[in-house]
Amino acid sequence: MTKAIRIDDLQMQYNKRIVLSVPGLEIPEGSITGIIGPSGAGKSTLLRIINRLESPTRGKVYLHEQDVWNQRSENMKLQRTMTMVFQKPTLLDKSVFQNVAIGLKARNVDKKILDEKVLSALKTVGLLELKDQKAKTLSGGEAQRVAFARAMVLDPEVLLLDEPTANLDPANVRLLEDYIRNMNQKKGVTVIMVTHNLFQAKRIASHVAFLYEGNLVEWGEASRFFDAPNKQQTKDFLEGRIIY
Repeated sequence: MTKAIRIDDLQMQYNKRIVLSVPGLEIPEGSITGIIGPSGAGKSTLLRIINRLESPTRGKVYLHEQDVWNQRSENMKLQRTMTMVFQKPTLLDKSVFQNVAIGLKARNVDKKILDEKVLSALKTVGLLELKDQKAKTLSGGEAQRVAFARAMVLDPEVLLLDEPTANLDPANVRLLEDYIRNMNQKKGVTVIMVTHNLFQAKRIASHVAFLYEGNLVEWGEASRFFDAPNKQQTKDFLEGRIIY
């Protein structure tokens, strides 16, 4: 299977304390990979390093076999093939339409194409009727749907999700999971999703990686991971014997 992302000997330190250690990890192209583990396991740090928001202490991250941290590479071009949705959406004090359009404007996309893409994305997430409404007036679920629409319009190759449904009600969780599946299955987007919800990982992930105390403990296909984990530590976590 073709690799979208490959990680080699990755380590991150804060004040000489190792907070993340990933000897090796491969994210298959077109997969939905769930990153699970207790709080403080290094899950969000891993996403930020992949997206070039934080520089690792050592190690390599390859996107389609291109080193994303090689200063001689076309880093901006590489970074623009990825987009990230956070747990708490950060929206501008502007209309819903303007919030979704901001990434396309930064890329100098033709206005006609921009309008078409934004309206299509808003229709997909069920917010077309709110396109002129101020983003600050939205509910939490609506705001997160705007964040997804903003990611959709950029046509990313890789979508990074940092607990995007953590604070949402079940109805909005279901909607956002549907958007994730749609982007993955219909557009072939590779998805890497941090989640504390094991049931969610079982529902939508094709592959799973388990981090604990900054270390990559185990990773593999979701069906095997949940049904027959290789490591005792993984089994303990799945059965609730590791406290969050």
